[in-house]
Amino acid sequence: MSVAALAVAALAQRSTEIIREGQHESGAYVASPTFGVYGYSWLRDGSFIADAMSRAGERESAEAFFDWVARIVLDGRGFKARYRLDGSDDDTGTWPLRQLDGWGLWLWAVAEHCGRHDVDRTRWSEASGRTADYLEREWRFPSVDWWEEREGLHAATLACVEAGLGAWGIEAVDPGVAEDRLDASLLCLAWPFGLPDGVVERVRGGLLSPGGGVHRHPDDVFYGGGEWLLLTALLGLAELEDGDEESAQTRLAWVAAHAAPDGALPEQSQDHLLHPETWQPWVDRWGPPPSPLLWSHAMFLDLALALGVAT
Repeated sequence: MSVAALAVAALAQRSTEIIREGQHESGAYVASPTFGVYGYSWLRDGSFIADAMSRAGERESAEAFFDWVARIVLDGRGFKARYRLDGSDDDTGTWPLRQLDGWGLWLWAVAEHCGRHDVDRTRWSEASGRTADYLEREWRFPSVDWWEEREGLHAATLACVEAGLGAWGIEAVDPGVAEDRLDASLLCLAWPFGLPDGVVERVRGGLLSPGGGVHRHPDDVFYGGGEWLLLTALLGLAELEDGDEESAQTRLAWVAAHAAPDGALPEQSQDHLLHPETWQPWVDRWGPPPSPLLWSHAMFLDLALALGVAT
């Protein structure tokens, strides 16, 4: 193994450590342990994180998160985008809580984990049944997108719900009703869901920066519209799905190059801001962008595992 590969392998191992350190005793994964605004557990982030930990063989960690979500469902706390780490409601009234993608992702991640590790899925069947019933009723109605900015029928949201229901044998979603909009969340259609062709080319053509990172969407003004590490890793996974290992390796190296000395991976890079005039107002409001972001570590870990650099 080359020196570069050894460094990536060490960062992948560090990623599992940072994720474990960011997992509450309840099983919840905090979005970022050092960024107060992100001191909650999102269904979307958490499901991707749990899936990455499952892929890495960290079964207990993944199952603790699945159990945490199941308790929320069985306790009748509703189907919200995020919760406090102890499982209680986010009652701040400041966040859009109708986000269906995270619940579809939870159904999908549980089923994937059970198949991967030969685990009896009946452990989560009651909570999964209630979740599936909810999504079957609600998928036709607008919800907020991955970035918590727009309400509508989003392609990524519908893909997550379709995958989650499909993993439990339910066909209900019509993805054709989704709005057509350039957004890097479209990459999830290619990986992990293996849906339509052309997504990789579309994202590379409109959202890949000259430096090699991926922006969320052209209108992004959050912290200036930087390049997101998790999306760059997701692009690498989608490229690998298309058989382009060389590009996937390039994405892996780009993400690794943005690690802090302690191995923390931030939410985004400021190498190529889309709207630099909006950077300082966000810093004044919330401080520097979060680091580490556990979702960044999860997607990096996924890509390192897929390329055989991590085990």
